[in-house]
Amino acid sequence: MTSDGARRATIRDALGLGVAVGLYGAAFGAAAVAAGLDAWQACALSLLMFTGASQFALVGVLGAGGGVLAAVGSAVLLGTRNTIYGVRLVPLLRPRGGLRRLGTAQLVIDESTALALAAPDPANARLAFTLGGGAIFLGWNVTTLLGALGADALTGASLAALDAVVPAAFLALLWPRLQKAWAEPAAQRRVALGGAAIALALTPFVPAGVQVITAVVAVALAGRWRR
Repeated sequence: MTSDGARRATIRDALGLGVAVGLYGAAFGAAAVAAGLDAWQACALSLLMFTGASQFALVGVLGAGGGVLAAVGSAVLLGTRNTIYGVRLVPLLRPRGGLRRLGTAQLVIDESTALALAAPDPANARLAFTLGGGAIFLGWNVTTLLGALGADALTGASLAALDAVVPAAFLALLWPRLQKAWAEPAAQRRVALGGAAIALALTPFVPAGVQVITAVVAVALAGRWRR
């Protein structure tokens, strides 16, 4: 593929993924309002936190009656993966200057990282990361507002249906990883299944969010023990 062809493919993939994922912010806006947050609080989370799994974890725990500490703890634990992404992306993107580094860090999510790492060369990697991450950021924030405002108008069965938004969102995020997990070594599958078993076993007995934190700590300890 020529350099112009690679650039066009990068732009196409970045914008396509940006539009598709950005629209998903509407589900978060609706879920946040259903969990008891105001529309401006939902928008602030999308603007400042901007990492879908952590945002859904936070409102999911709050909506289930969990405390603020459990909700924040779950969100932080899920968000730590972005730190690992950042370490991997720094030598590839080479952001210069404090403000540019800050802007780059804000766009470090699953999708922008995948776009950058899949690019054929560093120039296209920077283009894919910036264009894809920027498109998702813009779309996610706009649709968060629309979803939050639309949730305020829901009543009756439509309002009750919002209870399924967070579980459905997590299933959509988890399913591709479950498919990939079967290709991983057996030891990794056992650790993942063990973490899931711990979370399920604790769910009837602990406040919402605590089981997620406990399972993550247990998995981390298992990984350290194996090393």
